[in-house]
Amino acid sequence: MLHEPVAQSEKDYASDYKRKLGIKLFIVYGVLYAGFVAINALIPGKMETRTLFGLNLAVFYGFSLILFAIISGLLYNYFCTKEENKQRSMGKGDNK
Repeated sequence: MLHEPVAQSEKDYASDYKRKLGIKLFIVYGVLYAGFVAINALIPGKMETRTLFGLNLAVFYGFSLILFAIISGLLYNYFCTKEENKQRSMGKGDNK
């Protein structure tokens, strides 16, 4: 059985922008995550420190990483969609 794409794909003129933005967001997340790992590895007792809402640093930092990942995904989608629309309005990537 031959399976072909349902929709025709065309050149993505915003792919460079998407790649660069994705790499930047990944690096920021990686640095934040590395900080979490470093604290756990080097000074694990620090994770018991109470922070906002009475949560210890481990829980607060962990939830913050999750929230940051979600927000990063939403920002990535927003800015990539904006760039695609800009490219489309400039005459690149017209749909038929």
